Parts: sequence; C-alpha cells; structure tokens
Amino acid sequence: MDRSPNGTRSTYDRIADHFAKTREYAWPEVESFLENQEGAVGLDLGCGNGRHAELLAARCDHVVGLDISGGLLATARERARERGFDVELVQADAARLPVATGSVDLAVYVATLHHLPNREARRRSLDELARVLSPDGTALVSAWSTAHDRFDREVGFDTTVDWTLPGGETVPRFYHVYSPAEFDEDLAASDLGIVSSRVSSGNCYATVTEQKRP
Repeated sequence: MDRSPNGTRSTYDRIADHFAKTREYAWPEVESFLENQEGAVGLDLGCGNGRHAELLAARCDHVVGLDISGGLLATARERARERGFDVELVQADAARLPVATGSVDLAVYVATLHHLPNREARRRSLDELARVLSPDGTALVSAWSTAHDRFDREVGFDTTVDWTLPGGETVPRFYHVYSPAEFDEDLAASDLGIVSSRVSSGNCYATVTEQKRP
C-alpha cells in the first residue's frame, strides 16, 4: 500500500464518513489532559471529525484543526456547524505544519503520529510540534502501542490494519505500532521537552512542552 502522505490522504478520504461516525466521543485521556487548561490558541493535530477540537474550543480563544484528509475535515466542519463551536480547519501534512512558530498554547496530537510512513517523518512531526508551541505551551501526544491486547510483540513494528466499510469492503491503513520504549526514544530525540509518559488503553501517551528543560 502507499505509505506516503498522498496515500494516507486518499485512504481517509475514502473512509471519512463512516470513520467519523465511529468517533463520536472524546478520549478520556484527552479530557483529563485538558482539564483546567486554557490558552489563546489551541491546535488539534490530526483532528479527524473534530471531536477534540470541540474540547479545545471551550478552552481557547482560537482553535486550528489540521488533518491531511479533506474528507475528514468535511466531517469536522459539519460537527462544528451542528454543535456550534468555532474551529479553523486546515488541510496539511503533520510533518510540515503551516502554523506560526511559537503560536500554540495548547495542542492535542492523538492517533495520528503512528500513520506517518517512517521514523524520519515521525520525528520531524514531533520537531514541528515543538516549533509551533509557545514557550509556555503544552501538548498531549499519543500513538498505538505494542501494549495493546491485540498485539503479542515487544518491539515496535509496521503493519496494516483494515477498515471495513458498510457492505464489507476493506480498506488497508498503514500503522507504525510503537513499543513504549521506542515512543520515549523518539520523543527524547525530538526538540520537545517530556513532562510525563505513560501507557493507557493500549496507547502510549506523553505530555510535552516546547523545549527540553534543564
């Protein structure tokens, strides 16, 4: 399958409507991260149908939702219209953010990093997140983990996971499944500062800042 940004875009454009219907609710880990947080600018990186952008909109003056899939952005636009929250939706690659340096106070980057095609792209996207965070900014990053019950592996690996559309058609999606140690290694090698790292519900999570702290 095509691992490139174009391939990811076409895959999620194809499944966007059905995928969005299965992603109605925010993740509890995101809700916990955002509790008592606020800022001028929020970023939902890999925003999908906008479920987490909706949470950011209640805490930030301006919210940007970024996704590579125009189809998913259309579902986010519809959600924002129906639920009455404001979000600026932008189509872009997570490894090349069209966002001003130091402009983001609060960011959510969940369930997206593991779709980037190789380690270089994944690390570049983490560096991009560091670039756009403000000096006091903070973000939550997540990726699928080998700690998930469906995997019997201890080392990170590339795989495909099929999405089944109504009617039975399957659409393969590229994933890099992180081991917790590898996730921490990629974060440590990036420009981000790590506040905390953990595994929850089969995913690696980290709370990060704009730069490494002394």
